[in-house]
Amino acid sequence: MKKEKDRALEQDIKYNRLTAFKLFAMTSSMVISVDELAPFGKTGPTALFYLLIAGLVWFIPITRMSGEMASIDGWEKGGIFTWVKGSLGDETGWTAMFYQWIHITVGMDTMMYVIIGALSITLGTPWFNTTPLVRFALMMIILWGVTAIQVIGVKKIGRIAEWCFILGIAIPVIFIIISFFIYALQGHPLHMTINWHTVIPHQLNGNTLVAFVPFILAFCGGEASAPNVKNLKNPRSYSKVMLALAVTAICFDLLGSMSIGMTVPKSEIQNSTGFVYTYGKILTSIGLPGNILQKIVGVMLACGIVGELGNWLAGPNQGMYEAAKEGYMPKFFAKTTKRNVPMRLMVLQSAIVTFTAVLITFTSGRDSDFAFNVSLAGTTAQYLMTYMIMLVAYIVLKVKHEDLQRTYWMSKNPKLSIAVACLAMVITVMAFFVTFIPAEGTPKDLRSAYVIILIVLCGIVSVIPLIIYHFRKNDITDN
Repeated sequence: MKKEKDRALEQDIKYNRLTAFKLFAMTSSMVISVDELAPFGKTGPTALFYLLIAGLVWFIPITRMSGEMASIDGWEKGGIFTWVKGSLGDETGWTAMFYQWIHITVGMDTMMYVIIGALSITLGTPWFNTTPLVRFALMMIILWGVTAIQVIGVKKIGRIAEWCFILGIAIPVIFIIISFFIYALQGHPLHMTINWHTVIPHQLNGNTLVAFVPFILAFCGGEASAPNVKNLKNPRSYSKVMLALAVTAICFDLLGSMSIGMTVPKSEIQNSTGFVYTYGKILTSIGLPGNILQKIVGVMLACGIVGELGNWLAGPNQGMYEAAKEGYMPKFFAKTTKRNVPMRLMVLQSAIVTFTAVLITFTSGRDSDFAFNVSLAGTTAQYLMTYMIMLVAYIVLKVKHEDLQRTYWMSKNPKLSIAVACLAMVITVMAFFVTFIPAEGTPKDLRSAYVIILIVLCGIVSVIPLIIYHFRKNDITDN
């Protein structure tokens, strides 16, 4: 009997063993997206500076801290919930996981705005993007359609999402970069000059600071794969994987955004439609049938983001399901379908997305860029709340629990690790408060609404996990 268990354990270890490349591929699908490429292109040459700061000074330290916490004995499962719980206690661990789960509710609005923007150009129906009621109706069709499809199971959804990512995101971005190089070699006019003076922002004001927000969001999510550090054949290769991912993401975002910013005047770039619009402009300029290919790419991009939407709906709910089984959520949510799909949690999440969609879509009126900017800022602010807690947990770990056994270290020097964590915390806190500054181009009559919506969203999100935990604690006491 013991031999059979040992053999089963050995087979399980072999099954879950990861190469560095597999971990790289897994994390890439969580981090790399096209939602931010148009805002990056609109930022101009300073996008390079922001990408380097966000990627090298923030993203790499965050992922290396995550890798260290995930490699501690007993902390390999549960992700950020386990790490924060181990350092700061049960309630804070639950709060951090709740923040990580709920941030994507507003993020889904951003994705759907891009889908609708792509379809509005593809079908020649700009009113899709400018009529709030139509925009909201389309969002509900997309959201609840993707929610209903989840019944087929996480495994199949994952396969569909992989193909959607390849066909609808990876291929279009690679093709637009190649087309841009052809465009430049043919001598067409470029709307951006890149040199030392244009790359470095020379003034620190509201506009230059708020431009940094989407660059932080572009690198959020890298910590999600950290629990796999123990499954690596060589745990020390984790830092190399994260460095390779940072370089890849920077190149991907830089070339993709420059393709948009250099070929389209800044005044013509819309955040929700900029990617597809640029396709038509570049392809027509280099002698290809841009109008036709633009429509094909619009459909591909919409399908790609629908796949990404399905992946985000399926993935985070698995962690919340585990929390529900442990009593952190009402027992009603601790049930699954026959295919082990936590459908009740998914319906709850989609209901929250519906609420945020109503709040943002109808407040924005005909201004689709305002809706996109608010949802982008809301997503960033909520995710940064998670990172602030995680960074505090890491600092406490280095101060009080350096004796815990682990297989990976960000640095063997605790003081250096704490200094790096403090620097990451400064960037995180700064980026959080900057999200409340209205994005450049926000109409004057909507600037107050921009700030109020973000405060309301963050306020609600901050209170909900504390209320849920309070009732859980009372239930345990009563029992």
